[in-house]
Amino acid sequence: MNIKKNKRLLIIAMLMSIVIIILCVNQILMLQKAHSTFDNYYTFRGCIKLISRTNDYGICQISSGQTIKIVKFDNRWFLDGDLPCGLLCF
Repeated sequence: MNIKKNKRLLIIAMLMSIVIIILCVNQILMLQKAHSTFDNYYTFRGCIKLISRTNDYGICQISSGQTIKIVKFDNRWFLDGDLPCGLLCF
């Protein structure tokens, strides 16, 4: 009986691990898509109105009325002030 219980727990742990891996991969793919173009990042950030745009940045308004600046960095789009800094960022 103890072997059956251990086997069942092992199967549940494996299934949970697979679900977590799938969710992580999905999140990574979604973020890669969001950062790939201005239009994708505009949508990702919930912009409702484009105020201005150049080749390197854009300013838009979100539903709360706040304006945000979206900037191009290393051929990807980010929120101004929220640029990536590598794996050793603290």
